[in-house]
Amino acid sequence: MVFNPEDADFIGMSTDSDQTNQLLKYLQHQPPEVLTRVAQSVSGEIKQIISQNVQGLIGVLPADGFSVQVTTDRENLAGLLASAMMTGYFLRQMEQRMELEHRVSGSLFSSDSDSDSL
Repeated sequence: MVFNPEDADFIGMSTDSDQTNQLLKYLQHQPPEVLTRVAQSVSGEIKQIISQNVQGLIGVLPADGFSVQVTTDRENLAGLLASAMMTGYFLRQMEQRMELEHRVSGSLFSSDSDSDSL
């Protein structure tokens, strides 16, 4: 599933209003290829955490014995989507930070061992 910014109308927001939502406007002007590439860059770990977070928010029943339907209004659904998006953004930033720390600590260890051999 790919986010379609053309169909995005969160809680009645529109880009024509007096208080233009700059992020929504930016998303609506992105080509679908860019949004697809961004969505594909998310790791499996992040997808799993977001999935667990959303399931925790709406509740989880085993699919074997239950036919679960969730009913909500547009405002609550928009809040859930915003929460998932923010969680994804935060987790991706933390994942990048972790990767950077691993690279830096790895380069520190390799430079220490290089200086020891001199």
